[in-house]
Amino acid sequence: MKKIIDPKREIWSDILKRPTQSYSDIEPLVAEIFDDISEKGDVAVKRYIEKFDKASFDILQVDSSAIEQAKKSVSKELKDAIQLAKSNIEAFHASQKTVPVKIESTPGVVCWQEKRAIEKVGLYIPGGTAPLFSTILMLAVPAAIAGCEEVVMCTPTDAEGNVHPAVLYTADLCGIKKIYKAGGIQAIAAMTFGTESIPQVYKIFGPGNQYVTVAKQMAMKFGVGIDLPAGPSELLVFADESATASFMAADLLSQAEHGTDSQVILVCTSKDKLKEIEQEIMLQLENLPRKEIAVQAIENSKLIYCSDLERAIDLINAYAPEHLVISTSNTAKILTKIKNAGSVFVGDYSPESAGDYASGTNHTLPTNGFAKNYSGVNLDAFQKAVTFQEISKEGLLKIGKAIELMADAEGLFAHQNAVSLRLKEIKRESNN
Repeated sequence: MKKIIDPKREIWSDILKRPTQSYSDIEPLVAEIFDDISEKGDVAVKRYIEKFDKASFDILQVDSSAIEQAKKSVSKELKDAIQLAKSNIEAFHASQKTVPVKIESTPGVVCWQEKRAIEKVGLYIPGGTAPLFSTILMLAVPAAIAGCEEVVMCTPTDAEGNVHPAVLYTADLCGIKKIYKAGGIQAIAAMTFGTESIPQVYKIFGPGNQYVTVAKQMAMKFGVGIDLPAGPSELLVFADESATASFMAADLLSQAEHGTDSQVILVCTSKDKLKEIEQEIMLQLENLPRKEIAVQAIENSKLIYCSDLERAIDLINAYAPEHLVISTSNTAKILTKIKNAGSVFVGDYSPESAGDYASGTNHTLPTNGFAKNYSGVNLDAFQKAVTFQEISKEGLLKIGKAIELMADAEGLFAHQNAVSLRLKEIKRESNN
């Protein structure tokens, strides 16, 4: 990990760069696959599965027998753990329900807002180097609470064409009936256009690698919504002399093991603690089963010493991390100044892994600096806010003249006339 001491603001943009390719680098490949799948459907999807995942099978949809077999092969201990996580995620997301907001903005003018579920949603569940069955909980649970009518799930297989048992068990536990064996760009394209097997959806959810992220952005060109740009995982730890070095090192490595294009950053206000955490990282790294992946991710990562607390906070907000772990003696003061972060973990005993699995918050979060303008996935992501209004004759009399004047000033006669006709009718009735 590269060590940087008190970096000047002028170089922040350079030292905080993500190790990802740009949209323009990946777009040509994504566009080619999208065009192919839009024209040839399942045939093209299967061809890309064989090309990228080295798997071949005739039927894309997972059948009931595979799900039943998966349920038998998952241990009771893991089932109990998944159920605990599901309960906490349900509780947290159910708490986000809102009641309709209704006001009388002017006497006789009643306006209100109600939430409506997105009818058809697609869930992308990564499975490349790790079967992320936890992501099913993060997406299927709020989809169910929101009341989405159709939930389609796509996930890659192994080389034999099998989906990990824990993925199938969790999907079944969450009531997902439409599960398809497709990953990567081809899965996103299939849900964008619809194929003979895979239904078209209105909005796509789920994290993925750089290619999946660009594919989701491409989907928007074809009228399909996405949750957020969620690419390679990243984490920033902010620590001072009070932090427990082994805990902070473990948090950093927890994200470094996600993928070779992951990035972790330590910002520390103590040189001694920074060195201690660095030593812990190297010590713990030796015992990681995914050491080879973590080592490559660490090459993209930074250890940054900041002597000034305010500058350190400014640097964190400039980076806008997906995950932010804070372990300092003055946490309460710092929290009020954090503006840009996907999810924040406060104190020594709030490991980032808790948010990934079982605390209840959602782990589908904005990466690559998008925490500056995106929220992580929540209940609202599966809903639309629809506004309503009902205006009485008395209400239109109160606001009608203002509407006429504004429409006239904008040169929109039909807008003006739609009000004028009604006002004339009201006056005619009142004169009779």
